[in-house]
Amino acid sequence: MNVLIVDDNKLNLELFCHMLSMLDTAVARPMADPVAALAWCEANTPDLVLLDYMMPELDGLEFLRRFRALPGKQEVPVVMVTADTEVAVRHEALRLSANDFLTKPVNHAELNARVGNLLALRRAQLQLAERADWLTHAVRKATADVVAREHEAICRLSRAAEYRDPETGGHLLRMAAYARLTAENLGLNEARCDLIRDAAPMHDIGKVGIPDTILLKPGPLTAEEIEIMQRHTEIGASILAGSESPLLQVGAIIAQSHHERYDGSGYPRGLAGDAIPLYGRIVAVADVFDALTSTRPYKAGWEMQRAIEYMRDGSGSQFDPLCVAALLADVDALLAVQHAYQAHELADIGSHV
Repeated sequence: MNVLIVDDNKLNLELFCHMLSMLDTAVARPMADPVAALAWCEANTPDLVLLDYMMPELDGLEFLRRFRALPGKQEVPVVMVTADTEVAVRHEALRLSANDFLTKPVNHAELNARVGNLLALRRAQLQLAERADWLTHAVRKATADVVAREHEAICRLSRAAEYRDPETGGHLLRMAAYARLTAENLGLNEARCDLIRDAAPMHDIGKVGIPDTILLKPGPLTAEEIEIMQRHTEIGASILAGSESPLLQVGAIIAQSHHERYDGSGYPRGLAGDAIPLYGRIVAVADVFDALTSTRPYKAGWEMQRAIEYMRDGSGSQFDPLCVAALLADVDALLAVQHAYQAHELADIGSHV
């Protein structure tokens, strides 16, 4: 382990190096210039500093103060060498977080004992730090694995609902991308943007509870059938409710609220304005925009400008104006999403024909 020795007296440096040579764990690095030693410490971290107090230009106290201010040097043990009469110096050194003292003339047995003990503590400290880093990495990896498995389960669950609905997998992917883009343009942080992207595909999971006679009916629905169809929001929320997973919690919010309208005329609860959860307001614009611009076996997709005009016309009535503005803030980004999932969409359309 590296022991930095800072003393302007070269004879003292040679003496300390000789004493430390008796310690198998210590590798001495003598430096007679405290300013140069401090500069060296800016790029290097010794395992211990053996520091003389009486030095010209930069005494031991000032060296210690500047040393402790360097990044990563707060935990490095420092042993200060002082005269027996310099009690005030020792008190100040303690205040500046010196770890131990040696009194001149230095006894080699005392030096080796004190330095040896501090190096053993330093070694244990570094091992604990390494263990903590390993645990942090392991926890981060385990968490990432859990999130990945959770995301996979959500995707499979969303696809299960898709098999009972003429929507396509491309719709889920694009709608999720539009939702993330909207969240990002609203100024949400990256974690929340990723969360809404991953939760958005669960918006219609409640359709698994809708009878096929209604869900797959080719013609218009009756008033009674519309009422049954609208229950998919509450069914979806019920499926996803009660989980400790943030992803499923947000999925439940989206499932229940993505058909609410900004003017209060939506369902299932008739919420209006900011009473509608933000996640629901975001997915509402992403879902409708993709439905308008996507080609289905039963309809052609609208051109971008026509869909943009529809979204703007619904701003303040069907949709949150801020969410509409955020979605449409970057038309090139919308086109990029469409292009990214175009091949996926064509494959899905073919599977429904």
